[in-house]
Amino acid sequence: MTDDESPFDISLVPRGLRELDLEALADEFGTPVFVYDEDELRRRARDYVEHFGRGRVAYASKAFLCTAMARLASEEGLNLDCATGGELYVALHAGFSPERIVFHGNNKSGEELASAIDAGVGRIAVDSDDELDRLDELTRDRAEPVDVLVRVTPGVEAHTHEYIETGTEASKFGFTLTDGIALRALTRVHESPGLRLVGLHCHIGSQIYRLDAYGRAIDRLAGLAVAARDAGILIEELDLGGGLGARYLAEDPEVSVAEYAAELHDAVDRSWAGAGLGAPPRVTVEPGRSIVAPCAITLYRVGTVKEIPGIGTYVAVDGGMSDNPRPVLYEAGYEAYFPARIGERRPRRGAVVGKHCEQGDVVVAGARLPAVVEVGDLVATPTTGAYGYSMASNYNKVPRPAVVFVREGVPRLVVRREAPDDLLRLDVE
Repeated sequence: MTDDESPFDISLVPRGLRELDLEALADEFGTPVFVYDEDELRRRARDYVEHFGRGRVAYASKAFLCTAMARLASEEGLNLDCATGGELYVALHAGFSPERIVFHGNNKSGEELASAIDAGVGRIAVDSDDELDRLDELTRDRAEPVDVLVRVTPGVEAHTHEYIETGTEASKFGFTLTDGIALRALTRVHESPGLRLVGLHCHIGSQIYRLDAYGRAIDRLAGLAVAARDAGILIEELDLGGGLGARYLAEDPEVSVAEYAAELHDAVDRSWAGAGLGAPPRVTVEPGRSIVAPCAITLYRVGTVKEIPGIGTYVAVDGGMSDNPRPVLYEAGYEAYFPARIGERRPRRGAVVGKHCEQGDVVVAGARLPAVVEVGDLVATPTTGAYGYSMASNYNKVPRPAVVFVREGVPRLVVRREAPDDLLRLDVE
């Protein structure tokens, strides 16, 4: 058996879904369907709390959010990172404590900021001078100041795809260190009667395996903290965002939360000591992908198998770029497997493609396939718990899939499948 023909690596599938009758689940809930191992979700949340501390981990809801996910995060001791008024609305609907929410976004409207302030969110991560103008206006007559973090772009490359790299000078996010821009933002917040500076925020990117980039970013933040101290400004908190990579392919590395936490804490201790800053600030993080991505699979049904001589095989499924746009957006790689034949050799090469009117609608390029693939087969893609459902669309008027959580082998529907009537719900006739 050659490497190209080897069976699928079962370690990519969350443990609680390995022995599940996926055919029965697909029959009950239909396809496509996102299936999450809830026990693994909770384990990963607890792992972060164990290594960073309760109150110091905010789940990045942009990775995947629904009412059930917000409640799970709350139950497991996570805070919540919300990047829009819509995410904030869902969190509050779920009963999430507003003081445990960090409110993000590079273009927060006045209405969004007012909603966040009225709700009593714990932190607002300030991203621009225009936003500071809006906050000064909104907080002018408040008795109590609003706690804010100043988001800084440290000018560090994170060795990831350019579309998910957010720490370089060219990023649309935050205040750059160049020409003292970040220091002026800190000074402005410090002097604002309606705002209270809590600390710095820095997110250098997503899907990161090489942890050394965090150390370089932290060194630069320490330099900013020195300049702030000299201006009479104390940095109490360092929010280092998220970004830890998930394992999508069998050859991808897996970096543990323990390694990640040790690297961040050691880097902060070294940088603050080296800069003569005294006691280091408290470290907080905002993981999303590394919690939810490995916990889910997506199930599809094969509808068409097309052999093209000299080219290869197209296996077309009943979903595609409307439920997982990541391969189209930045050529993200995934694996595919056939649950009924998970231990079989995979001698064929082909592409698992979607049903949309786009040649680029590819779910898994270069997929390894069993010798026989037939219409009606159930096929699964693992590691789809992040940025699949949250980026899902109704392109070609395809209804969005259902989402199912499985706990101790028992499935429950947490997001229903859209019906045809939902496609007309917003139309005005």
